[in-house]
Amino acid sequence: MVSINDRVQAEVLIKALLTAGLIACGQCLPKMVSYYRWQDELRGDDEYLLLLKTQKKHFSAAEQLIQKLHPYDVPEIIAVDIVAGSDDYLTWIKHETNH
Repeated sequence: MVSINDRVQAEVLIKALLTAGLIACGQCLPKMVSYYRWQDELRGDDEYLLLLKTQKKHFSAAEQLIQKLHPYDVPEIIAVDIVAGSDDYLTWIKHETNH
């Protein structure tokens, strides 16, 4: 999962990860509001949530590319293990990220 405040930058980030073969799919969820503390100040900002599907072995490379392209000083980059899923879908993820 990655949050980002600009829809165009979200698309750039997803396309870069797809082009590099680091993700099989990237989804950009509609605008939401994130509330957080930053530099001792409570904030609330519009953001988009990106759901990026890949294999665990690609996390480090994907993280590096996200950090390179992301506009935030400290971008949210969180991995969640897939504990179960459709065999066909998981096979597709492996196929698309093994180029």
